[in-house]
Amino acid sequence: MKRKYYVVWAGHHPGVYETWMECKHQIEGFNGAVYKSFPTLELAIKAFQDDPKKYLGQDVRPKAMTEFQKAVIGLPIMDSIAVDAACSGNPGNLEFRGVHVKSGKILFQRGIYPEATVNIGEFLALVLGLIYLNRNELTMPVYTDSKTAMSWVRNKRAKTQLKRTPQNEELFLMIEKAEKWLKTNPNHNKVIKWETAYWGEIPADYNRK
Repeated sequence: MKRKYYVVWAGHHPGVYETWMECKHQIEGFNGAVYKSFPTLELAIKAFQDDPKKYLGQDVRPKAMTEFQKAVIGLPIMDSIAVDAACSGNPGNLEFRGVHVKSGKILFQRGIYPEATVNIGEFLALVLGLIYLNRNELTMPVYTDSKTAMSWVRNKRAKTQLKRTPQNEELFLMIEKAEKWLKTNPNHNKVIKWETAYWGEIPADYNRK
């Protein structure tokens, strides 16, 4: 497994951290946390001393595309929300979040929920993105790299096969609230598939691959 180093530009204690858990402690509960992982300590230190805007959102830069692909697929809309989830195991501990694509700012994040699946996290993150826009009276697209989450939102139902237990009861209550919101609130914002193969990892990605 490749080692990663984490830069926290905005958090409880900004700095360079050698583990995800150390980084996580600095960003949890911090509104507007700004952070990113790097493959070497040298790069992390250099980035920490530099403007974070030079590093945030670089994954949204498209890879080499033909003119035909550019015409058909296009480029991501920067003034948008990207959502993603991470789950350690299946089922396992789940967390998910929404990020403003252009600025890299974390708009919301939730976790950790035990005995969950990544599909549930992708679904809840997508619904929370729509709720965030609705509450703030904003109009912009929400990107997800999960076709499953898009299908569940479109059908207003999370078709999970996960068994409900006392340990994940809170998660299932969130699912029920999300389904109810979808059924009772009009949605004026587009849900768009993030084209990972052409644009790189979705900006809300947890960088743990």
